[in-house]
Amino acid sequence: MTQEHTAETVTVAADARDTGIRRGPGSVRGWRSGAWRRGIVLALAALAVTLVMALHSHIPNAFGNVGSLAETFLPWLGLAVPVILVLALVRRSALALVALVLPVAVWLNLFGGLVVSKEAAGGDFTVATHNVNAENADPAGTAADLTRSGADVVALEELTPAALPTYEKGLAGTYKYHAVEGTVGLWSKYPMTGTRAVDIRIGWKRAMRSLIDTPHGQVAVYVAHLPSVRVKVHAGFTAGQRDDSANALGAAIAAERQSRVVLLGDLNGTMNDRSLVGVTAQMRSTQGAAGDGYGFSWPAAFPMARIDQIMVRGVDPKSSWTLPATGSDHLPIAARVRL
Repeated sequence: MTQEHTAETVTVAADARDTGIRRGPGSVRGWRSGAWRRGIVLALAALAVTLVMALHSHIPNAFGNVGSLAETFLPWLGLAVPVILVLALVRRSALALVALVLPVAVWLNLFGGLVVSKEAAGGDFTVATHNVNAENADPAGTAADLTRSGADVVALEELTPAALPTYEKGLAGTYKYHAVEGTVGLWSKYPMTGTRAVDIRIGWKRAMRSLIDTPHGQVAVYVAHLPSVRVKVHAGFTAGQRDDSANALGAAIAAERQSRVVLLGDLNGTMNDRSLVGVTAQMRSTQGAAGDGYGFSWPAAFPMARIDQIMVRGVDPKSSWTLPATGSDHLPIAARVRL
C-alpha cells in the first residue's frame, strides 16, 4: 500500500468519525444539541398547568362558572406531571424536563400538605355526616354502618319520607336524641336544644341548627345540604343556586353566638371553590387541619372530590377520615375534635 493511499484512508476514517459525532442521530453530541430544541409543546403544556394551578382564583366565573369548575378538581391537575414526564423522556427533551419543575413546585405548595398525615391523638367529641342518597336501596344497612362509626353526633342529608322511619329505627338504639328538618336530620347521644331550620334560600328545608349539650360544654351544630351542581354543554357549571345558598349559610353561621360551632353536610363544593367563601372564610376544614390524605367523598365508586365537609370554629380538630361505603353514592366522613 502506498503512502498516499494510506494517508487517504486515514483521512476518510477521521471524516467518518467526525461525521458520526456531529450528525449521527444516536450520537451523544447530537442528543445534547437537540435536547433544548425538542419538546417546546410539552414545555408550554407544563407552563399552562402551572398557571392554572397558581392563578386558579383569577379564572373568571363570568361564563359557565369555569373558575369554580377548575377549582373543584384542582388537585387532579397534578396527573399532568407524569404524563408530560413520560413524553419528555420519549422525546429526549431537556427543555420539557426542566419546565416540569414549575408545576411540581406549585402542586406541592397547594396540596403537598394533604399527602402527609396531620392526625393527632386526643379529642373528646366525634362527629359524622353522610348524604345517604334518596335512592339508597339499603337504608337499614346504612343506618347500621353509621352506628358502628363511634360518632357522638351523626348528620344525614337527602332523607326521604319513605326511608326516614328506617333510619330512625336503625339509629334509635345508639342515639337517644334526634331531630329532622325537611330532608336533613341530626342524631345525637347528648341532649339537643334550640333546634330550628336554617333558611338557605331554596324554598324548602335543607339546613338546620341545634345546640348539643355535651359533657364538655355546649356546641352549636349545623347540618346543611346545598343545592346540587351540574356541568352542561351550553350552560357550563350550573352552580348559581348553590352559591346563593352558601352565602345564606355563611350569614347564618356568622350570626351564631355560640363560640364553638361545627358544620356537617354536603356542600356540593370543595374547599378550593371560591363560591363557598362565605362559609370557608370563617371556618376550618377538619380534613385540611387534621386529615390523612385527600378524604375524597364523591362519587363513592371512585372518589374524585371532597364535596362533603366537616368544618369547625372555636374547636380543635384532631383527626378526620372517610368511612366505608354504604348504599349511597357518597362516602360518609367523620372527625374527632377537642372541645
